[in-house]
Amino acid sequence: MIRHTALCHNGTAIGNMKKSFYILAALAFSLDMAAQSGTNSPYSQYGLGVQADQTNGFNRGMNGLGYGYRAGNQLNNKNPASYSAMDSLTFIFDVGMSGQITNFEENGKRLNANNANFEYAVAGFRAFKHLGMSFGILPFSNVGYSYSSTNQVGDVNSTTYTNTYNGSGGLHQVFLGMGWEPFKGFSVGVNGSYLWGNYERSIVNSYSDGYVNTLSKYYFADVNSYKVDFGAQVAIPLSKKNSLTIGVTYGLGHNLNADPECRVISRNSQTEVSDTAKLVLKDGLKLPTTIGAGMMLNLGNRLRVGADYSLQKWADVGFPEYGVVNNAPSYVLKEDYFDDRHQITLGGEFCANPQSRKFLDRVRYRVGASYATPYLNINGKDGPKEISLSAGFGIPLMNVWNNRSVLNVSGQWVRTAAPGLLKENTFRINVGITFNERWFMKWKVE
Repeated sequence: MIRHTALCHNGTAIGNMKKSFYILAALAFSLDMAAQSGTNSPYSQYGLGVQADQTNGFNRGMNGLGYGYRAGNQLNNKNPASYSAMDSLTFIFDVGMSGQITNFEENGKRLNANNANFEYAVAGFRAFKHLGMSFGILPFSNVGYSYSSTNQVGDVNSTTYTNTYNGSGGLHQVFLGMGWEPFKGFSVGVNGSYLWGNYERSIVNSYSDGYVNTLSKYYFADVNSYKVDFGAQVAIPLSKKNSLTIGVTYGLGHNLNADPECRVISRNSQTEVSDTAKLVLKDGLKLPTTIGAGMMLNLGNRLRVGADYSLQKWADVGFPEYGVVNNAPSYVLKEDYFDDRHQITLGGEFCANPQSRKFLDRVRYRVGASYATPYLNINGKDGPKEISLSAGFGIPLMNVWNNRSVLNVSGQWVRTAAPGLLKENTFRINVGITFNERWFMKWKVE
């Protein structure tokens, strides 16, 4: 007869944890090296780029809901206090990717674009009693666009000029987090991240008349910094099977110690002589302070419903902008570049019977919706607001060795639009696999 017993304080378990860390680290960096930009949006030409959805597969079925989510079989890095709920006998490994199709519309013209991207790789385990740990890699922002505009010079002149816009890059983060439950019902946690990446943007000017001078601008930045996020959760029992969890988070805002650069190249088409002005702004990039709060009602581990609110204080953050002052080029911080970003998310999850032997009874059904206010100022106007809806499934993966792993599949529709500006409609498919293994068991044969 084969039996398994808990292996709580054993050298084999510690060895497995170390091997798992090395394997995950190698995988995470290989995923990052192979990944393409996660966006085709022209809105990624502003700020640090389009913000990435820093959630896992199960969150995305609920449109990113997570501040009050607390469960032992999923990694919820949106609130690090939730790590303390992890099962002491398992090692959780979660990896995900996405594919999307985006329709762009402006002035009656439409264009479609698509891309796919590795999203995240995270892992977690309980290190000690009441202390859970997690680590992995997540995207932070994405820059990726290429388009051009052509206009006529003057009313009667047949000469035209074309501006070509290109951008690529983004920021990524590797994090290590822990969640501790100092006493029953109350948990605190922290995620500490190394944040790195770069972006390259360009505006290249050309004329149909080759005798006209041209002016092109190139923007660069390299980031190597940190990111720290704190969290807390309070679990309030309502009855023997029901509970309410309230969660809060705080993300530290700070300078990124990056020196963004602008190169302005003017070229005389007759003499083919170019002149380059290099402008550097010291400490020109900054992360905003982020505050989040949410709650989730858990009814017998079958139905979870909740709401989240987040505030990103972008209004306190400037961004470098090129200009001309007294006939001389300048590259300085523009203080009214951003507005604060408010986001509200509602969502839920239903499972008929998590302990059932029937496959359909163990499938988890998820829905979510959110609204986010504009945070960009574009040519003196409010940038796009964002409305999104999602639905998904948590499909159990069962065999003779494992009945705890889950395939998380979700679809998400996102509309990004503002009056007089480009409209985007994105349909995204998210696929994530949560491997929930009983690695901290030892087997006995009798």
